[in-house]
Amino acid sequence: MSAFDALVRPALVRIAAPGCGYDPHGDRYWGTGFFIAPGWVLTCAHVVAEGGSAVWRSEPAVGITWEDGKTARETTGTVVLALPRPDRPEAPPDRWAFPDVALVRVPGAAKASCVRLSERPAVWPAAVSLHGWSRETGELGVRNVHGTLNGSDGQALVTDGVMPVEGCSGGPVVDHAQGAVIGINKGRGRDGGAIVPVTALRRLHDLPGGEQMGEALRAHDRYHLHRYRSLDDRPDWTRAQRRLPASSGVGPGLRTQLYGHLAELPAPTAPGEIMDLVDRVKAWIRDDDLPDALEDDPRTWSQGAGLLRGLRAPRRDGAQAHDLDAVLLYAAHVVRHVSDRHRERADTSGLTHWIIDESGDADRHLRREIDRLVTPGRPSPLSVREPRARADVLLEVDTPRYDRRYPWRVKLLLDGHTVSPLHCDDRGVERAKLKETLREPLADALRRGDSGSHLAAVEAVLPRELFDEPLDTWRLEPPHGPDDSWTTTLGQRRIVVIRDARRHDREPAPEWRERWEAAERGPLHTAPLRAEAPGAGPEAHTPRVRRETWAETYDRLREAEGGTVPVYCGQVGSGDGLMAMNAALAAGHPLALWRTGAHDHTDCAEFHERAGQLLAGAVTAWDVRGPVRSLRTRSQDRAAGPEARAAHAWAESLAVLLDPPDRPPHGGRLEAPPLLGEGEQ
Repeated sequence: MSAFDALVRPALVRIAAPGCGYDPHGDRYWGTGFFIAPGWVLTCAHVVAEGGSAVWRSEPAVGITWEDGKTARETTGTVVLALPRPDRPEAPPDRWAFPDVALVRVPGAAKASCVRLSERPAVWPAAVSLHGWSRETGELGVRNVHGTLNGSDGQALVTDGVMPVEGCSGGPVVDHAQGAVIGINKGRGRDGGAIVPVTALRRLHDLPGGEQMGEALRAHDRYHLHRYRSLDDRPDWTRAQRRLPASSGVGPGLRTQLYGHLAELPAPTAPGEIMDLVDRVKAWIRDDDLPDALEDDPRTWSQGAGLLRGLRAPRRDGAQAHDLDAVLLYAAHVVRHVSDRHRERADTSGLTHWIIDESGDADRHLRREIDRLVTPGRPSPLSVREPRARADVLLEVDTPRYDRRYPWRVKLLLDGHTVSPLHCDDRGVERAKLKETLREPLADALRRGDSGSHLAAVEAVLPRELFDEPLDTWRLEPPHGPDDSWTTTLGQRRIVVIRDARRHDREPAPEWRERWEAAERGPLHTAPLRAEAPGAGPEAHTPRVRRETWAETYDRLREAEGGTVPVYCGQVGSGDGLMAMNAALAAGHPLALWRTGAHDHTDCAEFHERAGQLLAGAVTAWDVRGPVRSLRTRSQDRAAGPEARAAHAWAESLAVLLDPPDRPPHGGRLEAPPLLGEGEQ
């Protein structure tokens, strides 16, 4: 038995019907779990589902038995998070979808032994061991088997030639090179075991009540720091890891101390808040302004630090790893960020003292940078940029290819040019299912793009027939209960603009570039998209009777002066509106306003007048976005009085084309492949 096998055993728990933990034959035994922190157990959702509907009502319905030294202890736990949850709790599915995980709160387990979780994705091939309780030999007993992790099916990890024995579902999988738990036994595959990677736990953070996953992980890091500092002679994970071959400049002891200090800080709000700091550290260490297009979605400060392992800086001194420098600088950035965000409510003194102590041998440039970050009142160092969102979100929808299905892609736009793909479906979905299908991919991308209170914008690159799709009214978060019947729409919370998919297939036309430059300079003023439309032009109340042709529209908009913005009191995805929009785009216009609502409007004269005032006040193209977001919010304000609602009614269903010629997808500087398992083919 290896040192890590011995450390796993006391952290294992038997999961059964309440009161049946001591049953030696396990007649009511459900499966295995393991402590990740005192009071917190991980297992599979299909294991706790054996308890029926009481489990999903968050009742204490899960029997937990573990060993405290030589004494067996039993209590009941409550499932606080699980994914997936069965649609019919009384009749759970025969096959459980990925990730098949559950977090159980266990009272009275303050002294439980706990495993060490890896904070980074598994790397294969790797020697692993699978652990759990089993009754294959007749009586319940601890079993462990050793094998090789040799790949992934896109979601689950796969072992080669080694099967988890019956009853081990929900047990931990240990990577012996890392000396940490990298996954959870899910079940048996055709030729090996299927393992849920610990990185899949990050999805639990996004569920209602997901802050409890962060609470458990912070308790995990505090536990291991306490064990490392303890003077008793019991074995612990940190010292066992120290016997492994060194793989980086940040040893197990330093990591344990850093993660313990990070666990005392207020939790980050989203992955983008962490990745923003990781990006800054990588740029400083590498002396390179190019963003790193390889994406991740860390949910804790310690997971962010784990992404810096093995970081190299070719411009500095060849192939030498600089992960110790990177981790110290990252910790200093966390101190600065948390101090700025939480002011007096955050105590960063413990982490600050640790950084100062460990930076004694760092070079003077790094020490100076760290000093500027951790010393109150010092000016911001070069590695701190102006507060903004880490990235914007690029939604690309193609024209239908098969059976009127629209292929789509969701990407991050990190600096206006660098693209990082996240999710895609080349087969596509029907138009009626776009909102439902894109809800979670967009939500995931926005979490990665947000940095604290600075929110990512959405740029939707659409075929023209979808220009009237009311993206700004989409709600990405369904109501969490009867008291949460109203949530903000996408357009109320964020900047949402539309761009034209067709003209990004080719080099930007000269008139497109010229008009964009004029729109960037300003000022802006309106012109009717269709001259004969109601409310358009100086003859707003006596519109032309003869319908304007495409050639007339094109000629009129081509001759319009720079800074002209076509405006239309109606839809542009079909009929005369689409014909006129085609003419405006051919004439090079990068900015336009219209209404996506399908009903006939009686306030078109007011719409054109108010749109003119909006554009005159915005001055330049980029300045249009904020006022439109405010109007979208106020036009749907239920609490406002009739006069206030009437004053903003003109802006209901307001859409914006804002389409710079050098913005990706055309002319993207860098595009990395999506992370394994992220793309949907």
